[in-house]
Amino acid sequence: MNQNAEYSAVNDAVRGQFFRKVWAMTTPYWRSEEKGKAWTLLIAVIALSLFSVAISVWVNSWYKDFYNALQKKDEAAFWQLILYFCGIAAVAILGAVYRLYLTQMLTIRWRAWLTEQHFARWLGHKNYYQLEQGGYTDNPDQRISEDLNSFTSNTLGLGLGLIRNVVSLVSFSIILWGVSGSIEVFGFTIPGYMFWCALVYAAVGSWLTHLIGRRLIGLNNNQQRFEADLRFSMVRVRENAESIALYNGEPNENRRLSGRFGLVWHNFWDIMKVSKRLTFFTSGYGQIAIIFPFMVAAPRYFAGKIELGELMQINSAFGNVQENFSWFISAYQDLAAWRATCDRLLSFRQAMTDNEERAPAIDVQNSGAALKVHNLGLDLADGRHLLTNADMTVEEGERVMLSGRSGSGKSTLLRAMGHLWPAGHGSIRLPTARYLFLPQKPYLPIGTLREALSYPQAGGTYPHERYVHVLETCRLPHLVARLDEANHWQRMLSPGEQQRLAFARALLYAPQWLYMDEATSAMDEEDEASLYQALIDEIPGLSIVSVGHRSSLKRFHPRHVRIENGHLVDQTVIA
Repeated sequence: MNQNAEYSAVNDAVRGQFFRKVWAMTTPYWRSEEKGKAWTLLIAVIALSLFSVAISVWVNSWYKDFYNALQKKDEAAFWQLILYFCGIAAVAILGAVYRLYLTQMLTIRWRAWLTEQHFARWLGHKNYYQLEQGGYTDNPDQRISEDLNSFTSNTLGLGLGLIRNVVSLVSFSIILWGVSGSIEVFGFTIPGYMFWCALVYAAVGSWLTHLIGRRLIGLNNNQQRFEADLRFSMVRVRENAESIALYNGEPNENRRLSGRFGLVWHNFWDIMKVSKRLTFFTSGYGQIAIIFPFMVAAPRYFAGKIELGELMQINSAFGNVQENFSWFISAYQDLAAWRATCDRLLSFRQAMTDNEERAPAIDVQNSGAALKVHNLGLDLADGRHLLTNADMTVEEGERVMLSGRSGSGKSTLLRAMGHLWPAGHGSIRLPTARYLFLPQKPYLPIGTLREALSYPQAGGTYPHERYVHVLETCRLPHLVARLDEANHWQRMLSPGEQQRLAFARALLYAPQWLYMDEATSAMDEEDEASLYQALIDEIPGLSIVSVGHRSSLKRFHPRHVRIENGHLVDQTVIA
């Protein structure tokens, strides 16, 4: 499934269920083991948000007294009100600082909890592998790092903003209703007419804002995806720098990167165009809102029904009511970005759910002492069959070599044994004994060499002498002095050294079953023979299933199984 198809399918799936799914993603944290601290922080932040509304009401009342003092040229009252305002400002600053501080504290705690949950889920059920192989979702790294960050901060920001605006709306609506008086239109008396003017003004503005800016949701989603694709492409160049340099592939990579950036460029231009139209409208809407209350209240002021202070109080109250009614307008771009973030997270979570709920086509279980393959079929995504009704039993202590033409399904068979191949039928019964897989390209985590050797266990699991011994046994004595050096070993070591390091890892781990997928392809025959012999000598009774091509491997495997025309054929190997 390509990315556009995925996004479209997910949109269809969540349409009408969006808020229910966002709610299901949001609520677990507030019921988790952190709920005590989470709710305490949330209540404190809400209280400070409501306190900011109280400050605004306080300032609105100050406006009336201050402008009346100006109108009456009452100097004593003027300076008294200036000092009064300084006190209000000091309290407002203190509340604003702690509201921001506690909001950030709550945001990072929520993000940390969600990140740990998504780490566990992404790494569980082999999701990180299956999602990459199936093309179900793009850039999971972005969704966990950037999207979770945006989701927590925007959800809290928008949620608290909505609460603050609702409370402020109620408070200032009461004030505006009380000070605006009534007006007679076509023989009808309209009480609190300024309130109704603010309501109509904001409703029309919100409707027009949505019409103008609704494309931003999809465009923001695409922009995040295109940016992540560009970053990933540049990481690929770094990871494969040597190969690209030897191929002189710079022009080709330049075209690829330019193509990726072209998608960023064109989509950003679309965002700019929509944002320009939206900003034209919202800016004009905001500017008109400055003079609109004066225009509506002016007749009562000039008729002598209200004083300057009351006019300014009306203007302040109208501005707050209109602003609160217009929250949707001012927050529209944030809402569009939040919706796009939620869509990406929901699609990611749905892809993981689908993978977790997908019944495995091949029944792979750990039971017994022998490896048993029964009636096994392996299929490719395009429908081709690699294996058909294959049967094989490998007893404890046997060493079996799997061979066959390239593309015959040797590595795929090992992937099926490792719970990694979803397409096919039949069953595989793996021994319950301790086992280890050695892929053709070993994984070496960034860190100390000791940690790379110990993987998948923690660094320092074994005595220092064991690390020294396995390095020397695997013809890597020059690395002994670098055991505690932290580096990017996958870049530092040659392919042959990496494979020898993988053998050293196997000697440390000492499995009873070892599955190897062309694990010596980058070694010369002398190193290959030395390392195989070391495995046999140092791990008595070791069972080995190896995928390989070289005839030199045959002497280490008394049994040879070849894949021919989709079948497993046992052959006698002559040393």
